[in-house]
Amino acid sequence: MILRSVIICPDSQLSQALQDGLAPIAAVRVGRTLNRYAAGAELIQAIRGTGAQLVFLSFQDVEQARKLARQIEQDAPGVQIVGVYHEYDPAVLLEIMRSGLREFLAYPFERASLMESLSHVKAMLERNPAAVAATEDVFSFLPAKPGVGASTLALNMSVAWSRRREQKTLLTDLDLNSGTIRFFLNLNHPYSVGDAIERAHEMDDSLWPAMVARYEELDVLHAGRINPNVRIDPAQITDLVAFLRRAYSILAFDLSGNLERYSVEIMRESKQILVVCTTEVAALHLAREKIGFLRDHGLAERARLVLNRVSKHSVLNAAEVEELIGAPVVATLANDYHSVARSISSGQCLAPGSDLGKQLARFADSLVEAPAPASGSPGGGKKKFLEFFTVAANAVPLQRRAR
Repeated sequence: MILRSVIICPDSQLSQALQDGLAPIAAVRVGRTLNRYAAGAELIQAIRGTGAQLVFLSFQDVEQARKLARQIEQDAPGVQIVGVYHEYDPAVLLEIMRSGLREFLAYPFERASLMESLSHVKAMLERNPAAVAATEDVFSFLPAKPGVGASTLALNMSVAWSRRREQKTLLTDLDLNSGTIRFFLNLNHPYSVGDAIERAHEMDDSLWPAMVARYEELDVLHAGRINPNVRIDPAQITDLVAFLRRAYSILAFDLSGNLERYSVEIMRESKQILVVCTTEVAALHLAREKIGFLRDHGLAERARLVLNRVSKHSVLNAAEVEELIGAPVVATLANDYHSVARSISSGQCLAPGSDLGKQLARFADSLVEAPAPASGSPGGGKKKFLEFFTVAANAVPLQRRAR
């Protein structure tokens, strides 16, 4: 067990001495060093971003240190705190004990004392693991077939989420051979999913900002250039997603639709799997195949159908699609080809005032403000979701085409 840690110490010399003492010890890794008593959201973000289980907290300013210790205990339960001081001072040690801390380190930081404290911390964590908050709002966009518009939906819904107050959002393009998000937004950012995956085991909030591009308030991790030789170990994905769930409020993953092992791992991490299809026969057939695959892997309960490019001339309506495929339809979206084409040619998302832009913003809001209905009988909870979309009323049921 490697202990992930944060050092909070305004005394730069003391901080460096502690880092030097910890460096040869393989059982601990310092993810971030703060040279001031950062409080509030900044403090908790430092802990979440590094996945810290341990904080080395300087008692140079006893009152400030005690405030931070209380906040850590309240907002990051189970995270262990070791008090640090530049000398052994009984008065400071008493204050540390009054703060509820059980461990204290004084300069010089000798290996024996460091190892003893780390041993005690490990024992505490085994009894009471650190509970660092992580988001549950993780959404996968799975195309029934190429070209159904899943990437357009993923992008524009992610932008809508990012515009919400205090909703830090990341869009990750995991279609490694046909990813289009970089093209849609005309991104020239040098780092991509492959770079993030390679460093997943060491990812923290000091390394992460270099990995992502920025569009308005949205962070984007694009797929990079086409590289058929890229291989992703599902364990690497698990490590990366664990970090991302601590760092963001909402995560959106644009999948290839090829059902790679790493895509399955992403879907296991997801709150909802949005299977995007049109009412074209081939798309419906493949959507049903993919719902069957998800059912075989115990993921069908998370799957929701999104009908894209629906018009009054569509072959099937939402109720018929639900019956045909065996999964609930949570949205039917307009066929707004010209708005989408304009947005792509300009390297922008859809105009917020466009009909499809409004629909996608309302749909995005519905997913994070109210849970989707449980999968069960076809049509369960359908009115609650379809009332957001005017297109649903225009979908005309026609005779089902023979397969």
